[in-house]
Amino acid sequence: MWQGIQAITNHKTTPSACDNDASLPDALNNFYTRFEAQNNVAPRKTIPPPNAQVLCLSTADVKRTLCRVNPRKSAVPDNIPGRVLRECAEQLADVFTDIFNISLSSTIVPTCFKTMTIVPVPKKSTVSCLNDYRPAALTPIVMKCSTDDAITTILHLSLSHLDKKETYVRMLFIDFSSAFNTIIPQHLIEKLSLQGLCNWILDFLTGRHQSVRIGNSLSSTTTLRTGAPQGCVLSPLLFTLLTHDCATMHISSHNHQLSLNVDKTKEVVVDFRRAQSDNSPLFIDGSPVEIVKSTKFLGVHLAENLTWSLNTTSISKKAQQRLYFLWRLRKAHLPPPILTMFYRGTIESVLSSCITAWFGNCIVSDRKTLQRIREDQFM
Repeated sequence: MWQGIQAITNHKTTPSACDNDASLPDALNNFYTRFEAQNNVAPRKTIPPPNAQVLCLSTADVKRTLCRVNPRKSAVPDNIPGRVLRECAEQLADVFTDIFNISLSSTIVPTCFKTMTIVPVPKKSTVSCLNDYRPAALTPIVMKCSTDDAITTILHLSLSHLDKKETYVRMLFIDFSSAFNTIIPQHLIEKLSLQGLCNWILDFLTGRHQSVRIGNSLSSTTTLRTGAPQGCVLSPLLFTLLTHDCATMHISSHNHQLSLNVDKTKEVVVDFRRAQSDNSPLFIDGSPVEIVKSTKFLGVHLAENLTWSLNTTSISKKAQQRLYFLWRLRKAHLPPPILTMFYRGTIESVLSSCITAWFGNCIVSDRKTLQRIREDQFM
């Protein structure tokens, strides 16, 4: 259906010049697994305490989860469609309950559940090197069963501090090169054991089979024991657990094999004092961190004056471009349900992204701009 919509709207993606290179999948797979050579820590499971209780799932829990599976989820790499899992939840619940409980009690994840296919996503419009591709992992749906809070938290901390007299805030947005790919499972499991969590996570992170797919080209398969798959629901949580005790990020980054990317690390200074002074730049490995007027954090533009006009302008421009496609679909006399689905999936999703963090502080003109876009869908 989406291919038909692209044909009607005449929306064509511009293919990268490298996409036709048959050697690119293997080159990217080798690039994404480059941290394997640096991992000299052999994974070893911890001994659980005598009173440790094994997590046990009920058939009702599994059935409820299967009934909520998105039927449109990609079936790669196990080729089990989400629609099958959802519509056959009654029949599959008992089977998957046994599989999950055996996996939890033995702290062993079936290899087929850890297999993943990497689909490279360009980080920028013009790709010049392998690092310009973000490794998005397609993992089995059965292993998948918010950014608003992060933005709200940083705003709350900043505003609470600025309420004090003669204060200012320096926000440092640190960029780690391939952060998820550098996770050492043994370091993580040591922290997980302190949190009272099980060895199941360690088995999930080690012995993972990975390949890279670009179009119809598929790379050779590599077995990993470093990193966590990008696109997996567990990875952000695991990375947070790994870094939650970092008092000094620079020192800790070396301890955990994290590579700081100074070029992409930015600082935003929020200073509302009448007598503002020049701030000395921060240095990382002898290189100064650039002080910018705004930066993009989790998809939202944060400005030094904590206003949202730049963010509103950005999302409005993006939404208005897609309104043209909605007009083309309406001219083609597509039924209202498809028009509604297109609007919600491609326009409303842009307008409402992290809206709870920024809409309340928008100025009147910005709100009117957003409202006009909502009204234009009915024209």
